[in-house]
Amino acid sequence: MDLLYWIITALIKLFDVVAPAGNPADVVNVRMQNDMRLPVAQRVGYRHVFHGLATIVRVEGVLALYRGLQANIPRSILINIGQVACYDQAKQGVLSTGILKEGVALHFLSSFIAGTMATTLTQPVDVMKTRLMQGTQFNSIAEVFMATAKEGPLAFYKGFVPAWIRLSPQTILTWIFLERLRLIFPLSNVLVHN
Repeated sequence: MDLLYWIITALIKLFDVVAPAGNPADVVNVRMQNDMRLPVAQRVGYRHVFHGLATIVRVEGVLALYRGLQANIPRSILINIGQVACYDQAKQGVLSTGILKEGVALHFLSSFIAGTMATTLTQPVDVMKTRLMQGTQFNSIAEVFMATAKEGPLAFYKGFVPAWIRLSPQTILTWIFLERLRLIFPLSNVLVHN
């Protein structure tokens, strides 16, 4: 393992630890997106994220900003598993076939597979997180799970295509840039000589 790998891994883990800090903005985002589907009388009508934050605190209390956190943390972990572990496995698998050699095509295919796996792993948790954040219909992740399961197994994958369209390009670009950076700044020699 080279130093850059450990730096990237440490940063990913740091984001897992600080993920709760982003939960309030995620709650507002989910509710603002859901607003368009609601009847006018039921809409929250947040003008912007700060208005949404203030309204939630005033009407529902500070803890409402952390609705869905119990799903958001595992979601973050699953994204990392999908993006990091699946990328490395896909890359090694493709290399072992001899179809592609080290280069942009290999990095693209490997990261495409990783983005697809990350979306597949996280979508069930993402659906439950979104339902928790939308309002007070559910009090726990167990309630959301049971309600979603009653709709059938495919209910856990609602919104898969938009989620994949969002996550896959980000995964592809991240890994292609990381691989380019590894070529520009080869850090493995630093570990060997120390």
